[in-house]
Amino acid sequence: MSSDQFDSALDLLRRLPPHSTSTNLNRICALAPDLTEDLLSSVDQPLQTRQCKKTKRDYLLCDYNRDGDSYRSPWSNEFEPDVEDAEHPSERVRKMEVRMGEAVEIYRDLYYEGGVSSVYFWDLDDGFAGVVLLKKTTGKGSSEGGWDSIHVFEALDRPRTSHYKLTSTVILHLSTGNDALGNMDLGGSMTRQIEQDMPVHDDTSHVVNVGKLVEDMELKMRNLLQEVYFGKAKDIVGELRSTQPLTEATKDKATHQEMINSMKR
Repeated sequence: MSSDQFDSALDLLRRLPPHSTSTNLNRICALAPDLTEDLLSSVDQPLQTRQCKKTKRDYLLCDYNRDGDSYRSPWSNEFEPDVEDAEHPSERVRKMEVRMGEAVEIYRDLYYEGGVSSVYFWDLDDGFAGVVLLKKTTGKGSSEGGWDSIHVFEALDRPRTSHYKLTSTVILHLSTGNDALGNMDLGGSMTRQIEQDMPVHDDTSHVVNVGKLVEDMELKMRNLLQEVYFGKAKDIVGELRSTQPLTEATKDKATHQEMINSMKR
């Protein structure tokens, strides 16, 4: 694999619409099969949903619960389709995964009022790691939107504490349109990272600590999107396009200038 090819593929995907990342990623992988594994593990793409065959509950797909073409359901802890000698989390880590999944469901209902969430944990030599996934879509037809958040973390054991490293990515897509205003398509992604040492008394402390880190990070990223990105986009659109006819805008500008001139006399 050429590093130049890999860098070029990442650069291209960053410049294309985020809601089309999966389609564009498949096309690039078809053109350069040698890049497939590295791209799938490096590129965050809108989450896909699948129903657990055993429990009939929806769960989210990502690279962290994938083994080849199979995905592990967090509800049954089984791969679908079945995989021989597939890796599963240890009993201790699996218990924490279940508890975290239950906590994230409550968080999702309170903050998102619906959607789908999934949690996956796995073992490390000196601790454990995991990913918290949240997805919410709304509307169909002329107006629709989607929010995907991916929180990947590591928890490294230390005496009476644990060192957490959290990398969070949010993928947002909004589109609307009508005959009067035309069409608008707004999308983008944001990634932030944080490291922090937190006290640990037992395995329940890990669930509390990771939950707090994810909640705080989502709050910061939502505020940043609303105040900076949406605020800036609104200002730019307001400058570029106006619903007021040009003749009226010119007349208002002339009246304003006339008032300023009269004040100078």
